[in-house]
Amino acid sequence: MIRAIAAVDDRLGLATDTGIPWSVPADVTHFRTTTKGVDVLMGYTTYTEFDQPMPGRANFVATHRDGGLREGFRVVDDLTGFLTGGHAGDLWVIGGAGLYAAALPLTEELALTRVEGDFACTKFFPTFEDAFVLVADRPVAGQGDTPAVRFQTWKRTDSGR
Repeated sequence: MIRAIAAVDDRLGLATDTGIPWSVPADVTHFRTTTKGVDVLMGYTTYTEFDQPMPGRANFVATHRDGGLREGFRVVDDLTGFLTGGHAGDLWVIGGAGLYAAALPLTEELALTRVEGDFACTKFFPTFEDAFVLVADRPVAGQGDTPAVRFQTWKRTDSGR
């Protein structure tokens, strides 16, 4: 099954030109727990944010860039082929914006952390509500400088195909 996991603000913002503009430790824990033991697929810019591959899973990078990746990361140069049969088993799409948009038509489930507020993002998660239905919504109160969040699970509807 293809799933996507992302943290987004009130406008579906993912990041600014300088990175993720919030710090939510509960989201980091949620990300690690949710994706644990399952292969991940990331775009090149997301790959550059990792010092090393995430342990206990294959770390795929969708890119057409020349040159090799660091040890522990695997190139995916045919995204459609990879998503439609080139990968066996479960997969988490973990960003960035372009990869989310390209993979969304084949994604069955979304794990979204909805971060309360507008963070003036310049990169956005694609519009998805017409093809998915909300099946779980767990609020977590903000504390100090940490904004409130909602951990949501969305599943593709049959009409979303």
